Amino acid sequence: MARVERAVSEGWRAPVTRAFVEAAIAALFAAFLALPILGVRVVTAIGAVTLIPRLHWVAAGSAVVFVGRLAISLFRPLGLPRRSTVVSAARTSRVAAETSERRRFRLGSALALFAALLPVFPFADSYVVDLAITVLIYAMLGWGLNIVVGLAGLLDLGYVAFYAVGAYTFALLSHYFGLSFWECLPLAGFVAATCGVILGFPVLSMRGDYLAIVTLGFGEIIRIILLNWVSFTGGPGGILDIPHPTLFGWGLDTLPGAVAHSANWLPPRLILLFYLILGLALLTNMFALRVRRLPLGRAWEALREDEDACRALGLNPTNLKLSAFGIGALFGGFAGCFFAARQGYISPQSFTFAESATVLAIVVLGGMGSQIGVAMAAMLLVFLPELGREFAHYRMLVFGLAMVAIIVWRPGGLVAYRRPTILLGAAKSGS
Repeated sequence: MARVERAVSEGWRAPVTRAFVEAAIAALFAAFLALPILGVRVVTAIGAVTLIPRLHWVAAGSAVVFVGRLAISLFRPLGLPRRSTVVSAARTSRVAAETSERRRFRLGSALALFAALLPVFPFADSYVVDLAITVLIYAMLGWGLNIVVGLAGLLDLGYVAFYAVGAYTFALLSHYFGLSFWECLPLAGFVAATCGVILGFPVLSMRGDYLAIVTLGFGEIIRIILLNWVSFTGGPGGILDIPHPTLFGWGLDTLPGAVAHSANWLPPRLILLFYLILGLALLTNMFALRVRRLPLGRAWEALREDEDACRALGLNPTNLKLSAFGIGALFGGFAGCFFAARQGYISPQSFTFAESATVLAIVVLGGMGSQIGVAMAAMLLVFLPELGREFAHYRMLVFGLAMVAIIVWRPGGLVAYRRPTILLGAAKSGS
């Protein structure tokens, strides 16, 4: 009996010791990395530069890393044996999936209702509504890219190209032909989708890293064309005086009155821009949710899981890839058209690789294939830099630390959802 108790105590002691060692190593690395960033403050005066040591900041940061890493290691599942259950694995999986689906539906409905009522809340001033418009733009871009990355499993690093194509389609058509926003919106989506199909042809036989490199190159090609074709696109100077959307022929700035609450006044143009992008984002979300259950969406999931097996089932990977790129680009073009109408001015500097990286980060952090996760990640990646403005020089450092924390806490994304729409076991059990 004593031997058994000693074995059990040693079995628990080893993970705890290993947790302390991992936490100490992580704290040492954190101190090494934070020393040149937080450990010294540079004060410049006239003709002199002074270095002020701040080792207490390094010590505080290392302590936070130590405690955090220790907590992660201690609360990690220890792999202890569990009692076997008699319940069928297929039935358990089905019940868990239905419960998770209901939770996601409730959370998504709550977020949609909150967004719809946002302009009437007392705290919703012009800054808050404008920030919400930015969140919805990134959420719409994330949902469009999620079709390509999350459903079809095609890594796209040049998604900003379709965003730029949609914006410049509206800007050029309005500049040269005088077309309105509503006339250019479907045209912007069509031109962006055409560019998506054109991109799909060179990458039909590519996978993984090679696919990512080609899509990255396509995004840079579009940006360089917009930058150098000065006579047509305006070059680095961009295009000015892009018309704003109208409501039944009324200019938004000429609508009488405004929405007032407390001391905050929201201009009519801002309110209608908000509800316009909200409608476009919800349309994108509903399409993505619906297409998952259609044969096309299930074929994309099969392509994501195994392209060779997908081909063996009689599906055509060529058509699936082209449709994924085209439909994903379609919504990127819609978002770009709205962006141009909102800003009233666009230039190639608005469509750099950093935008593609941000949208891809939204999809990955939110959970590839998860609609509600993409929306939450969009809110997080837009709000965190804004909150970090108070930290001035450490704004991007705080933003990076928050992203690392999310990746460590939720490796599969905020709302991980990679489960196929139809499961073989669930189908056999009668679902």
